[in-house]
Formats: sequence, C-alpha cells, structure tokens
Amino acid sequence: MANRQGRVKALLGKNIAEICQREIKNPRIGLISVNEVKVSDDYSYAKVYVTFFGAKYPHQRIEELKKLEGYVRSSLAKKMDLYKVPQIEFIYDESYDRADRIEELLALEEEELASLKDKKND
Repeated sequence: MANRQGRVKALLGKNIAEICQREIKNPRIGLISVNEVKVSDDYSYAKVYVTFFGAKYPHQRIEELKKLEGYVRSSLAKKMDLYKVPQIEFIYDESYDRADRIEELLALEEEELASLKDKKND
C-alpha cells in the first residue's frame, strides 16, 4: 500500500477513458483523451482533465460530457472495487492549446529574426 493514491488515480484515469471511448455514444462529444486525474485525500472527489481530438468548440463538448458525469460514475462503480466511488468533475485541459499557441509565437519570432537577418545582409 505504498502509493495507493497513485494507483487509484491511474485506475480511475484508465477506466474513465475506457468508459468515455467505448460506452458513451454521443457524437457531440467525439474522441476524448483523459490527461490527468486528481483525487481528494479521502477519494470522494475526482477532477478529470480531458482534451478532445479535433475539437473546434471544446467547451461545448465539455458541457455535454458534464451531463454524463452520473453515468460515468455508475459505470465506474461496476468496474472498480472501491468503498466509495468518487464524485467526478470533468475539466477541459487547456495545456495543449497553450502549447500550440507558444509554438505559433515561437515560429513567428523565428520568421521575424530570419527576415531581420535577410535585411541586414542586403
């Protein structure tokens, strides 16, 4: 029982991802990636950070997913051997969007530096 919370988080993430990908048949949600799960110390509450593949409007998709939190929790209760299945909150993980934006800014900076070098060499 050295790292019980870590094991519970990993199992929750794996099972929630499986439920979202295989059991939920809502086309308005699409493909989901579970990036991280944070669990309270007493395992009664879990924040599930997700992203959507190819989503133009991810916040609308997260609202659709929030409507299914009860279904995901009940399905999770059937799959896991926990005394109490945690209350689930889905949160859109914006880290990938931020990383894309940083990459765009770095590419723009590179282009500006290249154009300045070209002007300097002329």
